[in-house]
Amino acid sequence: MLTHLYIKNYALIDELDLEFHSGFSVITGETGAGKSIMLGALGLLLGQRADAKMVKDGAQRCIIEAHFQLGAYDMQPFFEEHDIDWDADDSILRRELTAAGKSRAFINDTPVALGVMRELGEQLVDIHSQHQNLLLRKDDFQLGVVDIMAHLRPQTDQYRALFNAYRDKQQQWQQLKEQIESNREREDFLRYQLQELEGANLHEGEQEQLEQRGETMQHSEDIKRALYTSDQWLSADEGIVSRVRSAAHELSSIAPYFPAAAEYAERLESCHIELKDLAAEISSSVDDVDFDPREQERIEARLDLLYQLEHKYHVEDEQALIALTQELRTELDMIDHGDEQCEALQREVKRLKDEVEAKAATLSEQRKAMARPIADAICQRLTLLGMPHVRFEVHFESKPLAADGSDRVQFLFSANSSTALQPVAQVASGGESARVMLALKALISGAVKLPTIIFDEIDTGVSGKAAEQMARIMAEMGDNGRQVISITHLPQIAALGSSHYLVYKEEGAEGTVSRTRELSVDERVCEIAQMLSGSRVSDAALAQARELLGGKS
Repeated sequence: MLTHLYIKNYALIDELDLEFHSGFSVITGETGAGKSIMLGALGLLLGQRADAKMVKDGAQRCIIEAHFQLGAYDMQPFFEEHDIDWDADDSILRRELTAAGKSRAFINDTPVALGVMRELGEQLVDIHSQHQNLLLRKDDFQLGVVDIMAHLRPQTDQYRALFNAYRDKQQQWQQLKEQIESNREREDFLRYQLQELEGANLHEGEQEQLEQRGETMQHSEDIKRALYTSDQWLSADEGIVSRVRSAAHELSSIAPYFPAAAEYAERLESCHIELKDLAAEISSSVDDVDFDPREQERIEARLDLLYQLEHKYHVEDEQALIALTQELRTELDMIDHGDEQCEALQREVKRLKDEVEAKAATLSEQRKAMARPIADAICQRLTLLGMPHVRFEVHFESKPLAADGSDRVQFLFSANSSTALQPVAQVASGGESARVMLALKALISGAVKLPTIIFDEIDTGVSGKAAEQMARIMAEMGDNGRQVISITHLPQIAALGSSHYLVYKEEGAEGTVSRTRELSVDERVCEIAQMLSGSRVSDAALAQARELLGGKS
C-alpha cells in the first residue's frame, strides 16, 4: 500500500509531504483547491507522460516520490526480473522532471525506463476517475471483469499464446499462397534471369582479382622497369647488398679494439640477410611480369560482362549477383514445389484452428458459469446503493475467434422492474453508472491483489443514503486488505473514512499554492460541518457532523 507521498514544485504544489494509512481514507477540499493536481503528480509515478509545463513557475525541476509497503503482495519476481533491489517494507518510486522537459524515473534508486515504471505502477495503484465510467462501453472491459471473477488468467494466457501461433501460421500460409501466385505470373521472366546469371558462372571474389590483374597488366612496362632498376641497385657487384656486407666485415675487424663495432656489425649482418632475401624476391618478380594482349582482352571481356550484369540488376558487385541467383532458384523452387508446402501449411493451420476453437469453447463455458454469480453479486450491491428494483445480467454473444476468445460480453441493466434490460452504457445515468462501476470495482478487488485503489469523485450524481452506502462499500474494500482512498465532495462519504485529508489553497508571497494536511478529529468535525452547510458553519451543522462521524468525535 501507499505509505508516503512527497511532491515538490509540481504545478501549484510547492511542497507536499504526507503519510498515508491502511483502510479507507478520504480527501476533501473545495473545487480547484488542487486535488486533481495531486492525482496528476501521482500519475507521473504510474508511468504517465510528463509535461514540462507542470513544473512550478520559477523552479528548475519537480520531484514526485512515493513509498509503498509490498510485503503482502507477490511482487518480488518483478523486481528480480528487472534487476531492481527488493524491499518489501519500503519500495520507493521517484520521478524527476526538469523545466527543460527532461524526465527521469527511479525504482528503489535504480534508473528505469518509463515503460518499466508504468508496468509496476499498474500493479500498485488503480486510479478510478469519472471518465473511467466510460469503460462500461467497452466490450473488452466487461469481458475482463468476467475473466477476473472466474480466475481464468492461466487459461486466457494459454489460449492467447495458442491463438497467436494460429494467427502467425495463417499469415505464413496466406503469404506463401500470394508469393506462389505472384511468382507464377512472372515465371518465364524469372527463368530467363536465372539462365542468364547461371550462364555467367559467377565466383565470389572473382571481380576483385580480375580488376587487380587488369591494373597490373595495364602498367606492366612501368612495373617491369621499376623492378629491374631496383634489382640492379640491390644485386649488382657494387650494389647495396654487397656494400652492406662489406661494411659489416670492416666493422667486425675492429671489434677487438672498438667494442661497439661488434654490435654495429651484428645489426648490419641482419640487414644484409633481409636485403639479400628481398633482392632475390624482386629479381624473381622481374620475370613474372609479362604483358599478354590476349590475356588482357579476356580480363576486359569478363569484367565487361560482370559490370553489365551488375548494372542490369542494380547491384554493386558479383556477391550480390550470386545472392540474387540463389533468390531466383528459391522462387522457382517455390513454383515447382510450392503447392506441397502450401498444403502442409494449410494442414497445420487447420490443426491449430481446431485447437483454438476447442480452447475458446472451454473458456466460454467457464465464463458463462460465472454469469449468474456476477449478476447476483452486482444486484446485491446495487440494491444497497439505493436501487431496490435493479436487474443486471451478463449477456453472451458469439464472435469470430480473437485474441480473447469467441465471446462478446455485454452487461445488461435496468434500474426498474418494468423496464427492459438494455446495455448499461446506453441506459444508465451518470449516478447509476458510478454505482455500477463501484459495485464492479468492489467485486473484482477481492480477486485482484491491488495494493491501492483511488476513487476520484466517483460519487458524482449520488447523494443521501446511496452516498452513505457507497462509503460503506469503499470502507469494506479497505477492510479486506486494500488501501482505498476516495476524493469526495459528500459529507456522508467523508465521515466514514478512517483518515481524512484536506486540500486547500493558500496565498503567500510567491502567489497561490496548494497544500494538503491530515485532519485531527476536531478538525474533521469542522470540515464535514462546512461540507454540510457551506462557509457559515452553524451549530446544527456541527451536531450533524458529529453524528455522521459517530464515536470519532
